Amino acid sequence: MVRKYSDLYLDARKALLPGEGQQRAGLLARELLCAASGKTQEEILVRRDQYAPSDVCEKMADFTARALAGEPLAYILEEWDFYGMTLYVNRDVLIPRDDTCAVTELAMKKALYLDQDPRILDLCTGSGCIGLAIARKVKDARVTLADISREALAVAKRNAAAMKLTGRVSCIQANALQAPSAFLGTFDLIVSNPPYVRSGDMANLQPSVRDFEPSLALDGGADGLDFYRAICEKWTAALVPGGRLYFEVGIGQADSVLRLMRAQGFGDIQVVKDHNDIPRVVFGTLCGEVYSE
Repeated sequence: MVRKYSDLYLDARKALLPGEGQQRAGLLARELLCAASGKTQEEILVRRDQYAPSDVCEKMADFTARALAGEPLAYILEEWDFYGMTLYVNRDVLIPRDDTCAVTELAMKKALYLDQDPRILDLCTGSGCIGLAIARKVKDARVTLADISREALAVAKRNAAAMKLTGRVSCIQANALQAPSAFLGTFDLIVSNPPYVRSGDMANLQPSVRDFEPSLALDGGADGLDFYRAICEKWTAALVPGGRLYFEVGIGQADSVLRLMRAQGFGDIQVVKDHNDIPRVVFGTLCGEVYSE
């Protein structure tokens, strides 16, 4: 049934109101209508008393139903903003979060002071958000985006192409739990936001995360440290001497990750808090000597 733009907005807002509250329901309804119609809020306001095409009405009904089912807005819109970029996202990748800005910014600052044409690896890249943010800022960097998921790499490739960065950004399939292939060579900097949710906690995640975001990118094993352990033990071979490794970590994991890095020969290890005052980043420099606990 054909509806006016104003009615599409009001119907969606009314449907969303019980679960979202007045302000949030209105914001969501506007976002959904913009996405369904391909128009800006200003254009919709001008056309509010006009009838929308049937395909827009159908798409709006679908989007509203998906929102009511708990699907995150980012997956409905198929885009999300991160560090000044608008990234394509789908259910094959995690939605980039503000928490990840901390590790991105620290790795970026280090990369700016590396020698000419530094090689940087974004391991467990997902949408490519960290590596692409660095590539945009560090104009001579050669960035590799690596993930075990072919579907995630397709998303990362699409984002790299959209930003016209394919000349300096490559995508490879790699399992962070296994030793890297020799053909990768070595990197001046490795940055990783790996899966770090404990397996036993997966069922207790918020439904919007548990039911929609890829478990492959969330489950970090029994203690949540499987990927940190493997990367520290096996991926030092992909770092140049004096190279830097940056990790995003979950709440309460910083000290454990610090100890793992120290045991594998990293020095000058630091823990940095995010904007919420939570220890969120652990990074260190690869040294020659391995320390025992």
